[in-house]
Amino acid sequence: MANDNNTTYTVEPRAAHTHTVIFLHGRDSNCREFASELFESEASEPANQPRTLPDLFPGIRWVFPSAPTLQSERFGTGMSQWFDMWSVETPVERSELQRPGLDQSVEQILGVIQEEEMSVPRKRIFLAGISQGFATVTAVLFAAGPKRFAGLIGLCSWFPAALRAEDFLSFEDTSDGKSTRSTPVFLGHSIDDEVVPIKNGRDLRDTFQSRRFQVEWREYEDGGHWVNEPRGVDDIARFIRIHSHMLDKSSRRSEG
Repeated sequence: MANDNNTTYTVEPRAAHTHTVIFLHGRDSNCREFASELFESEASEPANQPRTLPDLFPGIRWVFPSAPTLQSERFGTGMSQWFDMWSVETPVERSELQRPGLDQSVEQILGVIQEEEMSVPRKRIFLAGISQGFATVTAVLFAAGPKRFAGLIGLCSWFPAALRAEDFLSFEDTSDGKSTRSTPVFLGHSIDDEVVPIKNGRDLRDTFQSRRFQVEWREYEDGGHWVNEPRGVDDIARFIRIHSHMLDKSSRRSEG
């Protein structure tokens, strides 16, 4: 069952709700279009059975927020984007354009997280995004406070140039950062991506690693500006499965 409103498209779990994935689409897309395309992508197993992400994880609620329509300085028109920017190939170019929209979008996603926390704790919430969507997730992570998320999943993305040194102060200078840093990170990028060069993805990986996050990095020969199929879907599914199970085991130990 799916629920839709002006800003969020939600696919409800098919079984008891155990986890949530909040998944941000890319620039010039929208929540419903992105969800439909994502759920057409299949893993390699189980053979001869449905194997999309909702099939593999019946207990997950999938939440797809939609970006606002913001004026594009470069193209002179309004477009769906989490923040305006001059170039996805060179994100540092005209980086001053990014901050107003990024701040607005971070507040929007923090609100989505708070709504989901009414159903599941933050440690059972995955934050995910493709392209500009994951660049926004990165900013959300550092704004969301010290609690650990279940994991981050980033596809075909880069580190947002609009983030400033003060955005990391609480993360770097206090013990709160230890909890945030324990959030595992999965990053996937195809070498033949013609929209976001893989160098940008490698720089994103290096930035997370420099801040002492545990990063799982996957490069694919093909897949373009999308998730590689089926290997990329397999990797995402394995990441979700591993970190969902680790949380379950940890909960059982604490209860015992």
